[in-house]
Amino acid sequence: MRSENLGGQDSRSATTHAAKSVESDCELKWRILVVDNDPEVHAATHAALQGKTLFDRPLVSMHAFSGDEARSLLLREHGLAMVILDLVSEQASSGLDLVDFIRHSADLRNTRIVLRTGQPGQVPRLETLLKYDINDYRTKAELTEDRLLAMVVTAVRSYKQLCAVDDSRASLELILRSSATLLETKDSHDFASGVLTQLAAILKVGHEGLVCARRSGSPHDYYVQAATGRFFELEGLPLDLVTSDPQLDTLLKSVERRCNVYGDNGGLALHIGHKDEQDIVVFIDAEKSHSELDPQLLGVFCANLSTLLHNRGLLERLHDSAYYDPLVSLPNRAHFVKEVDEYARHGTGDYVLALIDIDDFSATNDVMGHRFGDRLLERVARCLQDSLHDNVLLARLGADTFGVLGSIRQVQPKRLLECVRLPLNIDGVPHKVSLTCGYVLLPEEPQAGADLVKDATIALKRAKRDHRGQDLQYADKMGAEARARALLLSELREAIENKRLFLVYQPQLNLRTHGLVGIEALLRWRTEDGRFVPPDQFIPVAEHSGLIVPLGQWVLSTACQTMRELLDAGIAPERMAVNVSTVQLQDPGFFAMVFEALARSGLQGIHLELEITESVAALPTEFLNSTLSALRAEGISIAIDDFGTGYSSLSYLERLPLDRIKIDRLFINQLLEPDGARIAEMVAQLGSKLGLRVLAEGIEDAATWEVLLAMDCHEGQGYHIAMPMGRNELVGWLQTHPKRARLEAKME
Repeated sequence: MRSENLGGQDSRSATTHAAKSVESDCELKWRILVVDNDPEVHAATHAALQGKTLFDRPLVSMHAFSGDEARSLLLREHGLAMVILDLVSEQASSGLDLVDFIRHSADLRNTRIVLRTGQPGQVPRLETLLKYDINDYRTKAELTEDRLLAMVVTAVRSYKQLCAVDDSRASLELILRSSATLLETKDSHDFASGVLTQLAAILKVGHEGLVCARRSGSPHDYYVQAATGRFFELEGLPLDLVTSDPQLDTLLKSVERRCNVYGDNGGLALHIGHKDEQDIVVFIDAEKSHSELDPQLLGVFCANLSTLLHNRGLLERLHDSAYYDPLVSLPNRAHFVKEVDEYARHGTGDYVLALIDIDDFSATNDVMGHRFGDRLLERVARCLQDSLHDNVLLARLGADTFGVLGSIRQVQPKRLLECVRLPLNIDGVPHKVSLTCGYVLLPEEPQAGADLVKDATIALKRAKRDHRGQDLQYADKMGAEARARALLLSELREAIENKRLFLVYQPQLNLRTHGLVGIEALLRWRTEDGRFVPPDQFIPVAEHSGLIVPLGQWVLSTACQTMRELLDAGIAPERMAVNVSTVQLQDPGFFAMVFEALARSGLQGIHLELEITESVAALPTEFLNSTLSALRAEGISIAIDDFGTGYSSLSYLERLPLDRIKIDRLFINQLLEPDGARIAEMVAQLGSKLGLRVLAEGIEDAATWEVLLAMDCHEGQGYHIAMPMGRNELVGWLQTHPKRARLEAKME
């Protein structure tokens, strides 16, 4: 650096020597480079700047006498505030070449440039001044001490402002880059450490500080969440146990006042957080005076971190919402599947995945109310939790279904079912509960967790259907059956869309008079290749999927329209019988659908009979009674189909508003066997005692007809009477039936 003896040729040598040394504390000085082959210019600049300070920093001159010397120096120095450059040289463009070098090769974009011209008329063009961001131009005669100082003040002030803008931009970029990383940080300690690192980088100070956070649920209980440097040993300590340190007074004031505090000894404490939310206080040894700290930048930093802290809180709550069930304080299905997947993808053969369902929970909810149901769920969850080891995962997977994952030694399904052997006390009410369990053993080969949960669900559904109150292990054939049902459902949807389902009709006769009393509409499905799918296969699938509601509406509407056509032709029976599913009865729009079908076809209620099965016994008695009574009030008759094959009690039969009992074909087929008529005879007698008409299904021959007639069975249907037939075939059969009926009556 050349700052002394700048007179004559001797000074040039001294300047060359000084230029080779780089000021170690250059960032604390304003450095002005003079590039000129005229020693007088160097001497004048040196004299003007000697001992001067500007903005609390000394002004220091550096000197180069040629373009090459200047280029060498420019590549080493990166903090030049100003360059005074001789535009006059041996080559006309060499001065501007050096300007280009300053801006592009040396990348000194903030350095202010003042050109020295030879004559007053040698003024660079406006485009050149703008292109290279040149501050000013002066002739040698204008470089007096006063004017030099004025130029330097203007240039340094501009340089200082540009550097401040760059620093702010860099700091903002650092804040933005770090924010994404901090937001993704899951661990609170790592987040706090990242905040310290970010603040130290922005302030350009050493990484010496600590972060205090408030413990959850306590407004005043702060502890040291993260600490670095000489504060490292304080990490984890409650704030009131932190060793007394004068600098930490700043921290304590920030915690108490909930605001930023600038310490007298250079310490800085920032309060970060929103009111009534989780907050932190960051303390760092700034090692700077308050005037050197950019309050606006610190404001942006605090505001950004406050938002980050708030967003982290939201993310944590969203995470809890996504993976946690607040009602029973257990992990939820998403968390459970994630954990199962973690175990299963590594392949382990000594773990069991069990699903446990509360039997009849929906009915309990309906009868006792949802508050009671919630308490029941909580009690069952605690019972299951108490019966399991701490390292076994228990989760709530559905409305009344719990999932368990643990080793075979720790998870025993039968013991889980026994945990509610005694009645549970729910809000002072003893309530007996039974559980059903489906489980699967985790395979040794890697497998997706979702598939294993699906297998356990299949086992649970099978247990609920066939082994209620017991446990059942998944078997591969269950999966095959479930896939077959899924395929059948898909084909059924397609068949409905392509109108491959249709109705056939089977006449019902009075067994004594041979007179036509009714017709039963039966749903059939013929596939595209002509194959028939049995109703007992696709009807349960339609019920389970909910397709039975729109499908049942079409069946009823079509059957009523057929009845209307038979009435118009004068060949109609007393009634058209249509099967109704339990699912349909529970549909809120069922009544409206029935009355709309009657109205559209111009029928009265007496023309329609609805056949229900014994499965309606599972419905609440009050609901069922009111539903059937409302239908009968419109003249619609009610028949109970397949009586004796379900699980209803005789009390249901006595209380239900019925018109007809249908004896299932299973009992009719046994009539001619030894002692095979007892059940059918009992049903017939029961119907007569209850004042109900009795109809037998599946009459295949005359002998069966005679046996049924002898036991006072009123009506019947079956292949011996007529096969189920399409509408056109039915019309032909009905037109000839009176003649056949009279002939058969005479033959008797």
